[in-house]
Amino acid sequence: MWDWFIDFLAWVLRILADFCGDWGLAVILLTVIVRLLLMPLTVKSLRSNAQMQAMQPRIQQIQEMYADDPQRQQEEMRNIYLETKTNPLGGCLPLILQMPIFFALFSVLRDRIPETAHFYGILDSLSQSVSGSIASVGIAASWVFILLDVLFGVLTFVPMLMQQRNMEGQQKTTSLIMGVVMGGMMMWFGWGVPAGVLLYYDTSAIWQVVQQIFITNRVTEQAKAEQEAKMQPVAVKVNVERRVRKKRQHKKG
Repeated sequence: MWDWFIDFLAWVLRILADFCGDWGLAVILLTVIVRLLLMPLTVKSLRSNAQMQAMQPRIQQIQEMYADDPQRQQEEMRNIYLETKTNPLGGCLPLILQMPIFFALFSVLRDRIPETAHFYGILDSLSQSVSGSIASVGIAASWVFILLDVLFGVLTFVPMLMQQRNMEGQQKTTSLIMGVVMGGMMMWFGWGVPAGVLLYYDTSAIWQVVQQIFITNRVTEQAKAEQEAKMQPVAVKVNVERRVRKKRQHKKG
């Protein structure tokens, strides 16, 4: 199944390269197509994440209330998810679906495309890695490869930095540290992958930043408002009938 998926991705990439006349542009087009196909799921994921954020105060309350009773705590958590129709894993689906494409593209660019596949002369080889380029032509001639790798790390950090506007205190500090660590890890990982993979990820990350500015914030605020409305206690109306005290009739003697 995995080999079939790699062959399919290589076939799609070759069709795009024949269409636009450049392998690097074909990688960019592939990225745009993937992101467009995932857009409905992405919007749904954004709504799910926003709903989970709105539910955090109630979740923390349950965790504190039933700290000594894990079974009851899990039961109450399930009841909340059922009551608000929220899936705690709903926000992960777009990322999960993109991972096979990312790793399959690694194999495609390394083994299934011509060694001369380039990006309009800016990148002379999409299958070459940063480390391989430096080893063959030196640091100065590999500046484009190095730039793609730096962007690989920076563009991993930027979306996390943009999300910190809604955070405060220790949570904001922790998120900042995690962003820096993740960016560094991505640069280290990107040092040895084909340049075409870096081009795919950088294009996808730029899309993510633009999406964060124009779509994510709007969808998130709307979803949080809807979820907070669901979490409000429902007022119960009680009809009370007031009995009218009747005058007692006295017997005439």
